[in-house]
Amino acid sequence: MPCSSSCLPSTESATTSDVFVTGKFPTLLKSVDSVGSSDAGKPPKPLLIASPTEEGEFPVLVLLHGYLLTNSFYSQLLQHIGSHGFIVIAPQLYTVAGPDTTEEIRSAAAITDWLPTGLSATLPPGVRPKLAKLALSGHSRGGKAAFALALKKVSTTTALPFSALIGIDPVDGMDKGKQTPPPVLTYEPRSFDLDMPVMVIGSGLGEVKRNPLFPPCAPKGVNHEDFFRECRPPACYFVAKEYGHLDMLDNETEGIRGKATYCLCKNGRAREPMRRFVGGIVVAFLRAFMEGNDRDLMAVRDRHAEIAPVELQRIEFLQRKNA
Repeated sequence: MPCSSSCLPSTESATTSDVFVTGKFPTLLKSVDSVGSSDAGKPPKPLLIASPTEEGEFPVLVLLHGYLLTNSFYSQLLQHIGSHGFIVIAPQLYTVAGPDTTEEIRSAAAITDWLPTGLSATLPPGVRPKLAKLALSGHSRGGKAAFALALKKVSTTTALPFSALIGIDPVDGMDKGKQTPPPVLTYEPRSFDLDMPVMVIGSGLGEVKRNPLFPPCAPKGVNHEDFFRECRPPACYFVAKEYGHLDMLDNETEGIRGKATYCLCKNGRAREPMRRFVGGIVVAFLRAFMEGNDRDLMAVRDRHAEIAPVELQRIEFLQRKNA
């Protein structure tokens, strides 16, 4: 699908990309426990961290999990992104939660504030976080929480600014008029007042019911399409056609919650292609907007039918008028 005239310009010829395969960096996946607030060295919430093991300084991405999911369900996605030279931090924000997301938004802010003093000690020797390049992302309800934190929807701030924001199939409640607090969507086009580039990733099957007993996992009126409609430039939008709301999770998700991920949402035929796409497009976006190299992002825009592991039903870029 060709982009509209508002696409970002390519700075060089885009032919192919390596973002959809495992990157060159060996990675370490590490769990970090949390303790009471009296221990300043520990994070406020348990973390799962994927990082390169080679010495160097790497940008940082925070990923907030979806509703009633565990951060371990994203381990393969975290490692894919980490293998391309990023430190990825996935907190476990809660075990049980009601409809209000306020506390998880505050927890995400607290984790962000912990990074300057606590993150380095959790990383392999010689691996340093580049906190001047810090991105925020979230999946499903975690996507809503990420947008809410960036938009300051609750009375909390972070000491570190975010350089980029990513919503992975974000959801703002059950339906228009049934948003969970605090509501993020305003239903005013281009209303999000954000001073950072934004990417929204959507699933084509997320708005489809798996069966009559359950609502769709990403209903129309509160899903990726609505989030992107409110984004201002610079922003980009990708929708995977035949994949569902949970298809970026690990191939195997264990336990009762893990088994539920196979039966609550309309899914694609396999998770691996969607997970590779999400991981790859996140890497391409971060390279473009945090490292100044848009070659991979432009390659996906121009040659997605040849290089992307999924079929895309929609691609759109918003560019600042003075760009």
